[in-house]
Amino acid sequence: MLDTIHAIETPEGVELDLRLSGIPARMLAWIIDTFIRLGLYIALSMGLAWADEFGLGLYLILVFLVEWFYPVFFEVLSDGMTPGKRAMGIRVIHANGTPVGWSASVTRNLLRFIDFLPLFYVFGVASMMLNRRFQRLGDLVAGTLVIYREEKRTQPVIPDTPEIVPGFALQPAEAQAIVHFAERSGQISSERADELAATTGDLIPANQPPARTLLGIARWILGN
Repeated sequence: MLDTIHAIETPEGVELDLRLSGIPARMLAWIIDTFIRLGLYIALSMGLAWADEFGLGLYLILVFLVEWFYPVFFEVLSDGMTPGKRAMGIRVIHANGTPVGWSASVTRNLLRFIDFLPLFYVFGVASMMLNRRFQRLGDLVAGTLVIYREEKRTQPVIPDTPEIVPGFALQPAEAQAIVHFAERSGQISSERADELAATTGDLIPANQPPARTLLGIARWILGN
């Protein structure tokens, strides 16, 4: 309810929480990479202008290689990130959480021409909107995901609110969920916080602000 977390379990039994990237970040990354490729094409055309027909033939070959293998090169050799993806803080991985390999990267990028159909990635965007893991058609075939890079985590800060004793005993999992809500409350709007807090039902007394009450209960849990 809070985010786009996708949980997977490794063969060792360790659960990983992956934060999936949606359409806006991926679109901006694509725009950045497109401008970089255009810059390369202009540089190549200027550098090969002296070679006449041979230069034109070589230019077309290089444009083909850059257009189709630019993302493959960076995704495999740069931790799943093209320059555009790096700028947006996202990366490509296998659906099982492992780094993307050559075959998967080649597959997902060669299928871009299908995602592009009929114009401006209409099929790709439609696929991401209908898929819970935001996979375009190339991702579905290649078995890949686009996720946000893990950033260095700082110690979560819970807003300073008075302690509130809950009206009934809490199970350990319930107490943990309340503390997690408090730790992440600063990442969402106050309206969304109230909406989520209200789903706890009878835990919030009538006519009390849901989010502030739940934060007070979290303070009480941590103090006890």
